[in-house]
Amino acid sequence: MLTVPGLCWLCRMPLALSRWGICSVCTRALTRPACGCPQCGLPATNPNIPCGRCLQKPPPWSALVAVADYVPPLSGLIHQFKFSRQSTLAIPLARVLLLAILQARRTRTLPGIDCIVNVPLHARRHWRRGYNQSDLLCRPLAHWLGCRYPASALKRVHATAIQHRLNARLRKKNLKNAFRLEFAVKGLHIAIVDDVVTTGSTVAELSRLLLRSGAASVQVWCLCRTL
Repeated sequence: MLTVPGLCWLCRMPLALSRWGICSVCTRALTRPACGCPQCGLPATNPNIPCGRCLQKPPPWSALVAVADYVPPLSGLIHQFKFSRQSTLAIPLARVLLLAILQARRTRTLPGIDCIVNVPLHARRHWRRGYNQSDLLCRPLAHWLGCRYPASALKRVHATAIQHRLNARLRKKNLKNAFRLEFAVKGLHIAIVDDVVTTGSTVAELSRLLLRSGAASVQVWCLCRTL
C-alpha cells in the first residue's frame, strides 16, 4: 500500500516525518538569532542580561522565549492558524516553539517549570473560532516537556475588545480584571504560552494574577515577539 508523504507547509518538499509539518531547513530559517532581551524579548545589545528598560521597570514575568519576530513566513503561518481554521498547524508551530525553549535552556540556563497555562479566550470568541490557538499549542508542549497542563486554569470572565485594534494604554485598561484563576498555583513555576506577544499587556495581566495567587515564578513562551 502506497502512502503519500506529508509536505512542508513552507517549501512544499516531502517530510521525513509528516507530523513535523515544517522541514528542518525551513525550521532553521524561521528561528532568529538570540538578539533580544532575555526578560522582555525586545531588541537589546546583550542577549544574556536584562535590557535598560527591564532594569528600570521590569515586566512581571521573569523570562521570555520567542521563536522570531512577527515577520514572514512565520507570521503567515500564525495568521492561517488563528484566522483560517488551520488547526493542523498546531503541532508544527508547537514543535518550533519547543526547539526555541530547549535552545534557551541550553544558552540562557532557563530554569525548568512545573506547568504551563494557556491564554484563555472568552467563550463567545472561542465558539466563533472553534478552538483556542494557545490551548492547541499547550497540549503537545506539555506532552513533550513532561509537565502539567491544567487546560482550564485561567478563565476570561469579560468579553474584551480585540487587542490588536488598541494602543498600549487601551490594551492595559481593556484587560483589567478580565481573567480569573481556577487552579491552585502556590509554589509552582509556570509558563504562559501565547502565539504573539505585542505590547505584553495580556501576559502581564496574567503574570500578575498568577504571582498574586502564590506562583513562584512566571515565564512567557510565544511564537512571535513584536512591537
